[in-house]
Amino acid sequence: MLDSAEKDVLHRYLQSARDVVLWKLDGLSEYDVRRPMTPTGTNLLGLVKHLAGVESGYFGFVFGRPFPEPLPWASEEAEPNADMWATAEESREEIIGLYQRVWKHADATIAELPLDAKGLVPWWPEDRREPTLHRILVHVATEAHRHAGHADIVRELIDGAAGLRQEVDNLAPGDATWWAEYRERLERTAREAGGR
Repeated sequence: MLDSAEKDVLHRYLQSARDVVLWKLDGLSEYDVRRPMTPTGTNLLGLVKHLAGVESGYFGFVFGRPFPEPLPWASEEAEPNADMWATAEESREEIIGLYQRVWKHADATIAELPLDAKGLVPWWPEDRREPTLHRILVHVATEAHRHAGHADIVRELIDGAAGLRQEVDNLAPGDATWWAEYRERLERTAREAGGR
């Protein structure tokens, strides 16, 4: 029973990150979902593509249950960072659809294996190469939430939209004027502290 309850909690955390990452694309143009918003090129659709690859590997390959579709950007011949951006030929719908199919595949692995099932992660250090499903769930949920945080910031840079979830933004109450004044106060404080 504990195994099932613990697995449900971990799975719920993973699913919440998945949902947030996709929600951050809502209402944006094709250009905006692909825009590189940081010096390293971080963009919303690239985060989705990357997470599809992460889940397909960790919940597929690692447990001997390979995801049945090829991921060309995951091959050794692919250019570096090919999983972090979408080509003009890769549509938003195609990448989102792939991510959702990967979820189903991952969810089947999560449902069918016990938390103590061992996997093999050949790219990890030798002393940690045989993690349990429990550890992989924690690892992937943590990575998904890390990228959900990236998506929060990227979306805010694009159009100012911010928040945890559509129904609960988890932000301090305030209108546009309040936020502008707040930001200006932080800027003044930073300049003051930096001048010491």
